[in-house]
Amino acid sequence: MNILEIKDLTVNIGEKRILDKVSLTIKEGETCVVMGPNGSGKSTLSSVLMGHPAYQVTGGQIFFKGQEITDKKPEERAALGLFMTFQQPREIEGVDFYPYLFDAYKFLKAARQEKAVSVFDFKKLMDKEIAALKITDDWSRRYLNRGFSGGEKKKAEILQLALLKPSFAIFDEIDSGLDVDALKVVGRAMKRFKKPSASALIVTHYLRILEYIEPDKVVVMSAGRIIKTGGHDLAKRLEKEGFEKIIKAKLE
Repeated sequence: MNILEIKDLTVNIGEKRILDKVSLTIKEGETCVVMGPNGSGKSTLSSVLMGHPAYQVTGGQIFFKGQEITDKKPEERAALGLFMTFQQPREIEGVDFYPYLFDAYKFLKAARQEKAVSVFDFKKLMDKEIAALKITDDWSRRYLNRGFSGGEKKKAEILQLALLKPSFAIFDEIDSGLDVDALKVVGRAMKRFKKPSASALIVTHYLRILEYIEPDKVVVMSAGRIIKTGGHDLAKRLEKEGFEKIIKAKLE
C-alpha cells in the first residue's frame, strides 16, 4: 500500500521555479533517502510535503494515505500522521519545553480521536525517551531549544518524534552538525522508528546516517527534478563517485 504519492509536483517561490514535475511514491513501511547537491530541491521537497506556506504549489498533487493533502495546512497534515524534523530547529524564548510537548501530544490525540494519557503518565513517557537519547539535563525545565547545542536540538527533534508517534517522518538533514557520539544516539533512535507501519523520507548529504537505518529506495535530485532512483547500492555509488557523473549522464 502506498502511504505517500507525489504526482508531477511543481513549486515556485515568487517567479522562481524550485521543483519541476517531481513524482515519487513511498510505500507503507518503506524508507526513502533523497540525496543531491546543494540547491537541488531536497529540503524544499521536505518543506512542501509538510505544508510550508512560503512555497507556492503551481502544479501537481500530493496524496497521503489515499487523501489529497496538496492544500492542507501543516497542522492538518500532522493530525493525519506526518512529522518533520528541521535542519535548523528554532530557539523559542519563553516557551517551556515540557508543556509545549504535552500540548502538541494532546492536540494530535484529539485530532486523531484517540485518548491521551494524563500529564503525569506523559512525563513518565518523556523521561523514558530522554534516557534512551542519553540526555542528562532536565529538559522539562528549559525553553524550547533555547541554549541547546546543535546535537541537543537534533535530539529534541527525535524526542518529539518518539512521543508524537507519526506514521510518516521526514528527516531534513537530521545528521548535519552532529558529532560521532550524537550521531550514534540519533541513528539508533531513527532505527527504533522504522517499523512495518511507519515510513520515512530522509534528506541527507552523507551516507553515515545510513549505517543505522538502511533505505529501501534512494532518490537523486538535481535542479528541482528527480534524475535517478535506485536502492541502497545507488547510495554507495554516490559516496564513491559523487553526484557529478550521474547528473552529467542524465544531461547527455
